[in-house]
Amino acid sequence: MLTGNELERYDRQIMIDGIGEEGQEKLKRAKVVIAGSGGLSSPASIYLAAAGVGTIRIIDHDRVERSNLNRQVLHWDEDVGRKKVNSAAEKLRRLNQGVEIEAVEETITEANVFQLVAGFDLIVDAMDNLPTRYLLNKAAIENNIPFFHGAVYGLEGRAMTVIPGRTACLRCIYRGLIPEEKFPVIGVTPAVIGCIQATEVIKHIIGIGKLLTNRLLVFDGLNMKFTELGVKKDPNCEHCSHLGGR
Repeated sequence: MLTGNELERYDRQIMIDGIGEEGQEKLKRAKVVIAGSGGLSSPASIYLAAAGVGTIRIIDHDRVERSNLNRQVLHWDEDVGRKKVNSAAEKLRRLNQGVEIEAVEETITEANVFQLVAGFDLIVDAMDNLPTRYLLNKAAIENNIPFFHGAVYGLEGRAMTVIPGRTACLRCIYRGLIPEEKFPVIGVTPAVIGCIQATEVIKHIIGIGKLLTNRLLVFDGLNMKFTELGVKKDPNCEHCSHLGGR
C-alpha cells in the first residue's frame, strides 16, 4: 500500500497511463542492483530513487577522484577520497528517504557476482569495462534477472535490454575482450544513456511500453542522432544459447 505521502510525492507519475497506483506499488516493491557508481550509475540511480524504486543496491570498489567530477554527478568536490558507494548512498538517501539504499564496497568477480545479485529483480550495467560486464551478463542469465546494458565513449553511447531466455544477450553482440584503457567522456553522454537505462527499468517493473530488446540503441551526441541496430540471438552464444528462445 502507498502512504499518503507517497501518493502526493508520486502524483504526477501515477497520472501516466499504465502506471497508476498499482504501477507505483510495483516500483516500491522492486529491488534493483546497479553495478558501478560512476557516470552511468549517477543518473540511473538518481532517477530510479526519485521514481520510488523500493530498494537500490550500488556496488563499487573505487574511491572518488577529482577526474570523476565532470560526469559522476553524485560525487562532489568534498567527496574526493571517499568510497564511491558511501558518497552515492548519502546523496540518494537525502533525495528520497523512502527508498532503501544499500552500499556494497566490493570488486565484482567471478567468485562473488552471483551472491551480489541474488535476491534482486533487475541489474543495471553501469560498468566501464567489458570483462565485468560479461560476468554480470552471465549472472543475469543464470539467475533469470533482466539486464540493462549501457556504455559510453566520448559523445557516443549505447543501450540495450536483455531478458534471459527470450532475447539476445551482451555476449551475443560482443566478441572477445576490449583492452582496458583510459577513454574520453563528457558528462552529458552518460546522462543520456543512464536515463535511458532508468526508463527501461521503470517500464519493465511496471510492465508498460516496448523495451530495447534485440535492439541496440546508439546515441551520437555530436550529430544529435539516435540509430537503432537489430540484434539477433547467437545460437552458439556461450552465455545464453542453452536457454533457447528466439
